[in-house]
Amino acid sequence: MRTNNSKEQEEYLYIVLVRALTGLGKLVRGITRYEYTHIAICLDESLTDFITFSRRKHYAPFDAGFMHETRDCYAFGQQSRVKLKVFRIPVVAENMQRIRAYIDSVQEDEEYLFNLFSMVTMPVLHGFPIYKTHNCMSFTGKILELSNSVTMDSKYYRYSIRDIDLLLADYFYKEKCVARQGIETAGYMEKVGTGKNIVMFFQLNGKLMARLIKRNNIEDKI
Repeated sequence: MRTNNSKEQEEYLYIVLVRALTGLGKLVRGITRYEYTHIAICLDESLTDFITFSRRKHYAPFDAGFMHETRDCYAFGQQSRVKLKVFRIPVVAENMQRIRAYIDSVQEDEEYLFNLFSMVTMPVLHGFPIYKTHNCMSFTGKILELSNSVTMDSKYYRYSIRDIDLLLADYFYKEKCVARQGIETAGYMEKVGTGKNIVMFFQLNGKLMARLIKRNNIEDKI
């Protein structure tokens, strides 16, 4: 739903839904019967820098956090293309500046964690905040909130990928398969052993649980 923005709109924000080709993405598609399982933002039309919260290595799902992903994070191995659904949202310059400042602040803050708890319980609890955490959905929701370009009837962390798809229907731009570009994220495809993945699983869950126990599950005030 559109809000009444002035004619000061000078820039565009791109919200990108990704048909993830990972094993987890395929599993989720099979359960939900919904095509898109990952979401990111882009700050220009080239669609080459996808800003999100996600795994930092393809083979390490629990080593996750703030990421600048490339197309090669989505189209890997024998896959040469990935399907994207793109929304283009006009944002006034002042709000775009706020968005960029927020992205920089999150990127520079090593305390931010991946909100695994909210992600896996999304179908039941519909999202909840934990201090200095995000997943791909809540991060995108926060950016949309900062844009002040759409009317959001729920808290930013309450929106699933499907919800954002519906929310941005008026801003649909294109849906297409795009080719990988050979611009690889350093170390992204390195193999990670089972033992290390188990350690990272308990480390992430331990940190998230500690924040919940301390009742730091407040909304990000930045």
